[in-house]
Amino acid sequence: MTPPPSDPAETVVELTGITKRYPGTLANDAVDLSVRRGEIHALMGENGAGKSTLMSVLYGTERPDAGTIRIHGREVDFSGPADAIAAGLGMVHQSFRLFDSLTVAENVVFRAEPRRFGLLDRAAARRRVRELAEEHGLPVDPDARVGDLPVGVRQRVEILKLLYRGARVLILDEPTAVLTPDEAVRLFAVLESLAAQGRSVILVTHKLHEVLEGAHNVTVLRDGRVTARLRTADTTAAEIAGAMTGRRVELDRVHPPGTPGEVVLSVSGVRGVDLTVRAGEIVGIAGVAGNGQSELIEALAGLRPVEAGRIELTGHDITHASPAARRAAGLAYIPEDRAAVGTAPAASVADNLAMGHHRRPPATRHGLLRPAALRAHARSLIERFGIKTPSPGTPAGALSGGNLQKLLVGRELAHDAPLLLVEQPTRGVDVGAIQQIHEQLIACRDAGHAVLLVSAELSEIRSLSDRILVMYEGRISASHTRDDADEHGLGLAMAGAGTAN
Repeated sequence: MTPPPSDPAETVVELTGITKRYPGTLANDAVDLSVRRGEIHALMGENGAGKSTLMSVLYGTERPDAGTIRIHGREVDFSGPADAIAAGLGMVHQSFRLFDSLTVAENVVFRAEPRRFGLLDRAAARRRVRELAEEHGLPVDPDARVGDLPVGVRQRVEILKLLYRGARVLILDEPTAVLTPDEAVRLFAVLESLAAQGRSVILVTHKLHEVLEGAHNVTVLRDGRVTARLRTADTTAAEIAGAMTGRRVELDRVHPPGTPGEVVLSVSGVRGVDLTVRAGEIVGIAGVAGNGQSELIEALAGLRPVEAGRIELTGHDITHASPAARRAAGLAYIPEDRAAVGTAPAASVADNLAMGHHRRPPATRHGLLRPAALRAHARSLIERFGIKTPSPGTPAGALSGGNLQKLLVGRELAHDAPLLLVEQPTRGVDVGAIQQIHEQLIACRDAGHAVLLVSAELSEIRSLSDRILVMYEGRISASHTRDDADEHGLGLAMAGAGTAN
């Protein structure tokens, strides 16, 4: 990208010596970060590197133990996000903070409503949102109900909320995690336009290629410290990955194909979907979030009732079996929501690693749990899967997102189930952990297990899958072998333009 203005007087955000401690953790260790006017600045690092903490300090949701924050050269001391917003900062969180029952205009002007005679001036709200949308290339219907909008349009609404409040610095947390490739391209076009207007963007992401194509500069954190400050025009994905992990990382690896055997999973007419998965293969389901993938996987896992159709696992009918019965029959499940569904955050790492198999020996004896056996099992999996935790007794909720994901992957792979259902295995996970999780999924396949993979990341789907299905509006809209699947065609099918083969 064309570099932004280089005049030091144009510095908009300056963090100096930011230090933040939690019990047993030094999250930020004297971190410096400088962002200039008209710059798109990427903040990268492994899970637990301190990125979220640093942005929480900047946005006023956390207070630093040491260090200073300057906005436009003036030292500030934010007591909360309201202070940050008043200073011209705005943040789009990875989980959107919108009211589904309200219109786009109502969401955008919420708590800053234009009024007439003391009442909400709806016409003025709609007019202002329409003007902002046209001005910044963010097409959206002000009267549309947010709950009816696709995820890419909801993100536009979040950005419009910030622009309506006059934000000059936009912080975006993993903004393309749930977007199609075309939506991601459109988003970066918007960000580039905002930067050209003099606004600054701080982009928290783990996607190396997006950073190289869409950001001017990169600051890399590792273990709470800055390990690199790089100009994207002068660096490579490998250099950034090395700064993030401290080691060489193999990027964009396409794994050798599997050797499919007997059918392990057979699905007929479940939520309008037919599919099979064989031993020794990974079948990938691509699609934008909200197109029925999660509902299908929940039905297969027994978390959603099956109203029609049939599910067979290794030849046995499990259509109406309970989740426990499915697990006993040989189904392992890594859900999309690792905190609310996949783990119990208040329970210990050891307890979480045993869940689902805690009623069987060696975890139990005579119906009673054996704490020593649980700890031994946990220590084994912690070492095997590289889970960073102070101890097996640490609450799972204290782990970083990437380590919580490794806990979940390790637990489900530890018991050699014939079938693995896995949703978004690397969402929000850093590049080093991505490589490790991918290798574990390939090893699972090569050991003769069947894997049904759901991911919104096309690079992940193409890297791992032996066959690729695309879901759109609850149906399989396209089917490809790994050899005839290209990113453009898959992206079109994810947007509804594909046809099933």
